[in-house]
Amino acid sequence: MKALTQTDFNFPGQKSVYHGKVRDVYNINGEKLVMVATDRISAFDVILPKGIPFKGQMLNQIAAKFLDATTDICPNWKLATPDPMVTVGVLCEGFPIEMIVRGYLCGSAWRAYKSGVREICGIKLPEGMKENQKFPEPIITPTTKAEIGEHDADISKEEILAKGLATPEEYAVLEKYTMALFKRGTEIAAERGLILVDTKYEFGKHNGQIYLMDEIHTPDSSRYFYSEGYEERFAKGEPQKQLSKEFVREWLMDNGFQGKAGQQVPEMTDEIVTSISDRYIELYEHITGEKFVKEDTSNIAERIGKNVQEYLEK
Repeated sequence: MKALTQTDFNFPGQKSVYHGKVRDVYNINGEKLVMVATDRISAFDVILPKGIPFKGQMLNQIAAKFLDATTDICPNWKLATPDPMVTVGVLCEGFPIEMIVRGYLCGSAWRAYKSGVREICGIKLPEGMKENQKFPEPIITPTTKAEIGEHDADISKEEILAKGLATPEEYAVLEKYTMALFKRGTEIAAERGLILVDTKYEFGKHNGQIYLMDEIHTPDSSRYFYSEGYEERFAKGEPQKQLSKEFVREWLMDNGFQGKAGQQVPEMTDEIVTSISDRYIELYEHITGEKFVKEDTSNIAERIGKNVQEYLEK
């Protein structure tokens, strides 16, 4: 099983390339983006030393399905998926914020709450909440979009408006789309026996209109619990059975790594890599309700290059 961790394509009309934590984004003529979902995996804002086979294919295919399933809510950037690991879409000018929406108190929000914090991104949290408790209503806790190697930082709606990162009119649309997308994601998850706990959305503008960009409802951008047994585990104060990248963070924390200076990433054995790949496949099949079909990985880069080239030349 091979993993794609680096790309170096030269597509027709290519102007530039941006290598993100997980995705490599190629600018075509300043009009389109070719987004390659690699098999890289990041946690605590650090790219881990080994790739996870089939991870890019899974993420790309989940995101494509959800982008197609939400076009009635808002326009999105996707034009085509010429390869299982690639989405081609329209170039948007992105807002420098990520819209994070939380239905439950967990992850970093719980860690902050446990330490005594009672306000996140300008939103007051009630006293006496427990880990993994459902909020009365989902809350939006935006973050700034950090440069590589830096951590995203919480930001309030008031700060976003004060800094001019979005106009009041634009932010109202971002909020509306965020809540509607989260509601749709929650409904689809419920049909599959899952709870969509929290997720993030990125938006940009194209021809003056706000578009949903990037990935949506994938295990890299979202956290899912299994519905079955949720109440029982919550009542007993037990950890929830979850499908997300959190299990990777937990494995790292158990091995003394939280992305802090001087810490070493623990050794990623073949067994660890395979187990992470298996968890991603489990999530794919749960969330889509479809069997995951592994693509040929004998020469991933060559396959992608050929498929994208053919699409762009059409």
